[in-house]
Amino acid sequence: MSRLYLECYSGISGDMLTGALLDLGADQEKLEQVLKTIPAQGFDIQISKVQKSGISAVDFDVLLDHEHENHDHDMAYLFGETAPEAEEHHHDHHDHDGHPHDHDEHHHDHDDHHHDHDDHHHDHDDHHHGHDGHPHEHRSLQDVLAVIDGTQMTQGAKELAGRIFRIVAEAESEVHARPLNEVHFHEVGAIDSIVDIISIAVCFDDLREKEQISDVVVPVLYEGTGTVRCQHGVLPIPVPAVAAIVRKHGIRMHLIPDLGEFVTPTGAACVAALRTSDQLPAEFVIRKTGLGAGKRAYRRAGVVRAMLLED
Repeated sequence: MSRLYLECYSGISGDMLTGALLDLGADQEKLEQVLKTIPAQGFDIQISKVQKSGISAVDFDVLLDHEHENHDHDMAYLFGETAPEAEEHHHDHHDHDGHPHDHDEHHHDHDDHHHDHDDHHHDHDDHHHGHDGHPHEHRSLQDVLAVIDGTQMTQGAKELAGRIFRIVAEAESEVHARPLNEVHFHEVGAIDSIVDIISIAVCFDDLREKEQISDVVVPVLYEGTGTVRCQHGVLPIPVPAVAAIVRKHGIRMHLIPDLGEFVTPTGAACVAALRTSDQLPAEFVIRKTGLGAGKRAYRRAGVVRAMLLED
């Protein structure tokens, strides 16, 4: 039996956790096959190795077509004039398959890094983030659970994905003072967040079986300060949904003196769903380590480190 330790000194988000689990040894081919069965369109995935402050990490990127694009990595939109200063870093890419995993053809880019693959080019100049011009998908919990149920994955992965979304829904219900069945997801109901959460569930379920994981240890979440823009407007950090999740599930937080949102609702919900302990053993052996890269450009390296431990 082994423990999974999630080190969240740079916060946590869905793509960071997925990358860390893949780097730890989750079956990428199995994940890609599952994602092809999601009953939704408008996305593609790209998995590559990147450098974060000189450290190699796995970047799990959900690429959205023009209709579904959002501002999730647009630092100027998210933080305005108070946009955090970016870290200086370079990316060392390789293409696992030599081609993207197509659901729809599209272009995509991030402020803090540039992907240049042989036949899949993401150019920020060619892609306008027309957030106000796109229709938003406001899915209910039942809508999301139907997508999960229609995806071909193990029962364990389905249950975990459903549990993560229920945690987010309960937080949104509390924040907006609405019954659970009236909650409609905004950012977390977007297709990229659905793909992130399904991917985390599939990867963890795979590792749990292969590595005989009995406990998941998350001692603390590191979070920034300031405000962030979302579909509800400009909100304080931690955003209300994150604050509701960590309060309800007793997750410890540590605020750092850096501007920016380091813990997303998806990241907090995943910790709430997976964590079994907040205490590391006094001594342990590290068997494997995996790092998942974030996309937002902050001064500190945006990575989640996952470790498999044995006593």
